[in-house]
Amino acid sequence: MVLRWRKKIIPASDLSEQISTAGFEASGTGNMKFALNGAVTIGTLDGANVEIKNEVGDDNIFIFGLTADEIMAARRNGYTPIKHYESNPELRLVIDMLKSDYFNKKEPGIFEPVVNELLYRDYYFVMEDFEAYSVAQKRAELAYLNTEMWTKMSIINSARMEKFSSDRAIKEYSKDIWDISPVKI
Repeated sequence: MVLRWRKKIIPASDLSEQISTAGFEASGTGNMKFALNGAVTIGTLDGANVEIKNEVGDDNIFIFGLTADEIMAARRNGYTPIKHYESNPELRLVIDMLKSDYFNKKEPGIFEPVVNELLYRDYYFVMEDFEAYSVAQKRAELAYLNTEMWTKMSIINSARMEKFSSDRAIKEYSKDIWDISPVKI
């Protein structure tokens, strides 16, 4: 009996959203796995995004928002998130929709704590990064609509992720951490 296998490549994701606040390193190895499989990353300069950017280059990733140093400086200088609400009509519309119970007719006021956090504290600088995120999303959208460009970016992301393969990691750990050598079979 001869078994014949059909092989299909099925994309899991075209765009990997890694939008943690810079300096909080919430984006980790998950986005490396997406990139290994050809997904292009959109995210802040945080966590694994820094390493991915170094491998794929600026033209094959969509980085936006404040850096960790800029966030620390903004905290020291008295960050005022409500100014973004007042000056950005798109952001104001989003916040007003949350305030108006647009998404939660059956649970009025459920988003009030979120709105208050965003307007008056915004620990994670969501309001600050919103406009830069919107611009990066538009850049990603335009790149995606250019099939040739997107395909090239996807291939580069996959090809340049070799550094993050488990083979490399195990060889490195064996040598540098575990102090063991491969056994020839």
